[in-house]
Amino acid sequence: MWRLSECLPPVAILAGGLGTRMRPTTEWVPKVLLPVAGEPFLGHQLHLLAQRGVSDVVLCCGYLAEQIARYAGDGSDFGLHLHYSRDGASPLGTGGALRHALPMLGEEFFVLYGDSYLEVDLAEVYCAFVQSGLPALMTTLLNRSRWGANNVRMRGGLVTQYGCDSSPGMEYIDYGLSLFRAEVFASWPDDAAFPLTEVQSMLAAGKRMAAFEVSQRFYEIGSPSGLAETEAYLRSQPRRLRETTP
Repeated sequence: MWRLSECLPPVAILAGGLGTRMRPTTEWVPKVLLPVAGEPFLGHQLHLLAQRGVSDVVLCCGYLAEQIARYAGDGSDFGLHLHYSRDGASPLGTGGALRHALPMLGEEFFVLYGDSYLEVDLAEVYCAFVQSGLPALMTTLLNRSRWGANNVRMRGGLVTQYGCDSSPGMEYIDYGLSLFRAEVFASWPDDAAFPLTEVQSMLAAGKRMAAFEVSQRFYEIGSPSGLAETEAYLRSQPRRLRETTP
């Protein structure tokens, strides 16, 4: 029986967006640093990742990146090793940011959206990724339009269709956590701007992306209503469950 290695691969957090739906606040504060339940949202994410067994995190940032680096530092306050990959003069998009960060990420890595709080067993997801033998895996949730538009079609353990717009027969949604092998991005030009959704759509069309169904809902701060729900949820949790001791 295959056994999980002692260490999980790095996690890339996509934190370079402008946070337009959260303006005017995000005109001077990056979305990942919005206060939620008494601390910047990124702090909740990093504590949770450390609890789940992650050691290394790469923050893909651009907009107001200096504020993020000032807050999170080298990650030691969270029990992590933090690294920073910055877009540069022009935004690279979610896909371009990952392509640019490949030298820091290694051969395989998780990808987490910077506005998502996901209480999922990372070791279990990683195990499924390795056992699939495929170059990518997407976590999915049976959504039925409860938390946003459905955008995933699944069959036989694969994501067979993925898109930003719901189409007939879709009942699942991208949960917000994926795994990739670096080879997926190697053919894309470095420093070119492109969305991660384009990469994922191509992988789904080629039946090269595994699906891992999650049962618990996700929380996010990408919209005012999402932030309010996440605030209420995190405040309802004992603080010891939201933090870890380095």
